[in-house]
Amino acid sequence: MSEAAATNGGLAVFDLDGTITRADTLAPFILGYLWRAPWRLPRLLAVLPALGRFCFDRDRGALKGALIHTTLGGLTRVELSRWSEHFVAGLLRHGVYRQALQAIDAHRMQGDRLVLMSASTDLYVPQIGQALGFGEVICTRVRWHSDGRLDGHLASPNCREMEKQRQLTALIERLAPGRVYTYGNSGADLPHMQLATEAILVNGPSRVRRGATSGLRHVRWRH
Repeated sequence: MSEAAATNGGLAVFDLDGTITRADTLAPFILGYLWRAPWRLPRLLAVLPALGRFCFDRDRGALKGALIHTTLGGLTRVELSRWSEHFVAGLLRHGVYRQALQAIDAHRMQGDRLVLMSASTDLYVPQIGQALGFGEVICTRVRWHSDGRLDGHLASPNCREMEKQRQLTALIERLAPGRVYTYGNSGADLPHMQLATEAILVNGPSRVRRGATSGLRHVRWRH
């Protein structure tokens, strides 16, 4: 069976932060580790120059990489793997929408190929995808040193806005699905959601709903 045929006609692409989860995940991931390693908390001050640059260049990827580099840089894969396991377990117990899990299950039962696509990083997003049964995970990748310690700067484009659109375009070309479903929650998700047969905006703010195309379906997930 070809990879395209394996989709069984459908491709369901889910955003993570604010769509499956109730809130952002990167900040809790970093702050949660720092809470357990408080001697690293002063490292947050080193993010201020990057924050100042962001005010001018609006480069979210550079800011994200600087934040991870300054706060978690130097940690080993083993240390971060242990924390990721703990973080993901707690997130899945208390931080996800039940309606999101139901939607994921519905697409699985329908035979659709499930893809998790997130601007958050591969420090923990693949573990979330595996736990929720996604067949493929696309996310922002971070850089590691040759000795196995974290650098933290980005090793790939920040998987947001037009990069998500590029990734979904490549998925569609590779898999040739009969239908494409996308789930997102913000204006940054609109570029790739425009490629969908059916696009679902989850808890989208009113300004995003007003600016969205007429083909977008709005849903409210609260539990």
